[in-house]
Amino acid sequence: MKPTILPQGAQEIELKLFLPTPDPARLAKQLAQIPLLARRQATRLRFHNVYYDTPTQVLRQARVALRIRRVGSDAKQQWLQTLKIGGLGDSALSQRGEWEVPVPDAKLDLHALQATRWNNIDPDGSVFQALAPSFSTVFERTIWVVRKRDGSVVEVALDLGQIEANHMTSQICELELELLAGSPPALFDIARQIAKTIAVLPANTSKAERGYTLADGCLDKPLRATPPRLTPKLSLHETTQRVLREMFCQFTTNLGLLCTSDNPEVVHQARVGWRRFKSALRLFKASLRGHAMPSWQALQPLLNLLGEVRNFDVACTETLPPLGANYAGEDSLRAQAWHRMEQALAQAALQQRRLAREALQQPAVGASLLEITRWLEGLSTLMTTGDVALEPKESLHRWARRRIKRLHDQLQLALRDTSDPDGQHHARIIAKRMRYSIEALQPLLPKKRSQRWHEQATELQLSIGATRDVRLALALVAKLNMEPAVLDFLRGVAVGRQK
Repeated sequence: MKPTILPQGAQEIELKLFLPTPDPARLAKQLAQIPLLARRQATRLRFHNVYYDTPTQVLRQARVALRIRRVGSDAKQQWLQTLKIGGLGDSALSQRGEWEVPVPDAKLDLHALQATRWNNIDPDGSVFQALAPSFSTVFERTIWVVRKRDGSVVEVALDLGQIEANHMTSQICELELELLAGSPPALFDIARQIAKTIAVLPANTSKAERGYTLADGCLDKPLRATPPRLTPKLSLHETTQRVLREMFCQFTTNLGLLCTSDNPEVVHQARVGWRRFKSALRLFKASLRGHAMPSWQALQPLLNLLGEVRNFDVACTETLPPLGANYAGEDSLRAQAWHRMEQALAQAALQQRRLAREALQQPAVGASLLEITRWLEGLSTLMTTGDVALEPKESLHRWARRRIKRLHDQLQLALRDTSDPDGQHHARIIAKRMRYSIEALQPLLPKKRSQRWHEQATELQLSIGATRDVRLALALVAKLNMEPAVLDFLRGVAVGRQK
């Protein structure tokens, strides 16, 4: 079968990878040493891009990007106008419409948009008249073109530079693999070879999306759960892929933010994304039969470190601060002892965060995340008509209700044995699974019952979690060799919370 030749200016298919390296300047040399690229001539270009939108961000809301690109130096330069439309925005694999044409200068050209879908966005021309610069990007691109024996052609592009908006900047350090001919698996084949020696992370947001968030002043804002829209008309297979993709996106996006952000909520939301993802794998186990997810064994050291970072963050920002006044009272010596403990704990937390960032720089982590991304994107083709037998004979509504009812029954059973910490922890895990599953399947569930069960699960999770948090804080402080009186106080609090 001959590979598909992609029509120029019609569709862009690319795999975006963030590069979590402490030394971006060495990346071009490292990439050039990979066997896949070693014998290929690299091309270097300097890009300056200005993105346009209306003051109310009409284009952003329509998932449209419009830019003017200057290629080359002042002595020899070319201007290109590019319109991009569509894309899911929750996967490193992006597929969207793209139209790029040369223009005479740095001004937007309405005539150059006539051969695109611009008229669907702006039928009366009012949007074009309201366009103004929103943000810009400046970066150097190093390009290798890889031609495979099966006829696939892929452009491998290393981009190093920055995004600029409202006098703020953000680093660009990423790899884009664009499919020029062939099918998407070719992108993953090449990415897999790169990930053997260079650390990568799936990048779920484009430069344009990052530009908008920088302009809004919230580039490092943690990504929270945003369950996809589900309808009863979807097949179970389609529902499975949409839900899993969104959850994995939450996990990997926050991992990328962790590289530069100290916000405790970033680690929290990364762990939430992973727990939601694992819960959904159990929830959709029947529809995934025969399509086992790749091993995540290489992720386990990172997952353990994220858990430890979260324990420190909760202790430092939530559990211990309200207890300080109770311990110190009017005693200045006790207040000083408490302050020393908080400082020591904060330093230990910083060290754990550094270790987590170092784990992200291990190629095995990125390679594992890449394989899971590939598996997710392949579900739509793996779940073919040959898997009709795996589709539930009941409606999606009835299937969703039955699954949540089963989780509710499991939770009621777990609550019968919460007399010890292990039993409480087990009940908390079931409560989380039920909460995440209800949130994922909300449009398919009875509103009142699902809301009541969700509130019960959330309350149970928080109440058991508060007791567990004190025990964890006590364990962390005990490792610091602090004043015995501080430990005795925390032991007393932990005992009191268990009653």
